[in-house]
Amino acid sequence: MKNDSHILVADDNRGVLEALELLLRRHFRQVTLIRNPAVIMSAVADGRPDVVLLDMNFTSAFNNGNEGLYWLERLRATYPQLPVVLMTAFADIPLAIKGIKAGAADFIQKPWDNDRIVEILISAASKVRKHRDVSCSPVMYWGESDEMSRLKDLVGKVAATDATVLITGENGTGKELLAEEIHRLSGRAERPMLKVDMGAVSETLFESELFGHRKGAFTGAVSDRKGKLAEASGSSLFMDEIGNMPLHLQAKLLSALQNRQLTALGSNHPVSFDIRLICATNRNIDAMVADGAFREDLLYRINTIRLHLPPLRQRKDDILVLARRFAAEFGTRYRGCEMSLSDSAANRLVGYHWPGNIRELRHAVEKAVIISGSSDTLSASDFELSTVASVSPEIPKAAMTIEEMERQMISEAIDACKGNLSAAAQQLGITRQTLYNKMRRYAL
Repeated sequence: MKNDSHILVADDNRGVLEALELLLRRHFRQVTLIRNPAVIMSAVADGRPDVVLLDMNFTSAFNNGNEGLYWLERLRATYPQLPVVLMTAFADIPLAIKGIKAGAADFIQKPWDNDRIVEILISAASKVRKHRDVSCSPVMYWGESDEMSRLKDLVGKVAATDATVLITGENGTGKELLAEEIHRLSGRAERPMLKVDMGAVSETLFESELFGHRKGAFTGAVSDRKGKLAEASGSSLFMDEIGNMPLHLQAKLLSALQNRQLTALGSNHPVSFDIRLICATNRNIDAMVADGAFREDLLYRINTIRLHLPPLRQRKDDILVLARRFAAEFGTRYRGCEMSLSDSAANRLVGYHWPGNIRELRHAVEKAVIISGSSDTLSASDFELSTVASVSPEIPKAAMTIEEMERQMISEAIDACKGNLSAAAQQLGITRQTLYNKMRRYAL
């Protein structure tokens, strides 16, 4: 049986990577291979490995193992709980010992013994699994605004319980990151949080995805499969875009949540499950209940604690805090140094409307870092921002296009009604469906 761990291997030698891939894939759930050391940090951030197997010498300007020590130091500083196992040639053993003193979990000598390398990696992974979500999960983007400070305090109180949480907010505000943070601070953090996008689950596969199925339950069911509810038992389950679930399927989910039991397709035996449920939606779920598009009893079931993430345009104090954080992150990743913002860049970012919220800000800073010149300071010209989205209330309406005026009116109405789309539509004198269509058109 494979060990349920993810191993990331960094070595510039293609032959070494191919040999390790053949060996490690027989023993571990996932193996990621990289040849370029410059992508180590992003590969760890994206893949959340349990162990990094790091070569001490890469083909670059670094010599005599110094590059391996450099990346070891970076990994230890950013992910202190993530074990790093060094690979070194016989002549580099003194260097490997230096690496151990710098925080490496162990070292492997080339040419390696297959049984020994597997034993070392399994041992390293077993020591870190309980810290996996803490050490390698993306970090929540709190900012420093009063709104986010209050939300952070509330999350600290809620996370320690098993209360069901509903997270609301526009696309790009960080709902999934907040769910990760709640799980990280909970008593269930030893196991990874499972995620399911309810809007992406087809109606025909809904029951199989959540409840599982038995072999032969339907055409194509060639083996038994656990559903997400059973798989997440003992941990947290994050149901994203819960508002997109078709009405006739909501009753099945409600019944399972009420009874804490599920029956897999093709089975007659109910199975109990124990999950901490976290849901999220970018829709006005109260208005959906009022319109009969979402079951009121299901909302009560998932809405023990509601946490709302305000859009970035409503907390401008956080824009520069987050932008500087992203500039430092991507500057280090792509340029080898932390980058800063010029006054002109800062003014442009604060004046922008950010319809895509934090996700758009992060991508904008990343792109600016990539296309900027040799300076370690980003200027306003490095940022390519939409002219429509950047319209601010201070711009005279006479200088706007009709589309810009309409977008601003809709945005102001939504803000004034605090996200209540039914009230905003009534204020604007249009139907809710027309409002939805215009929100999609203007990426609101």
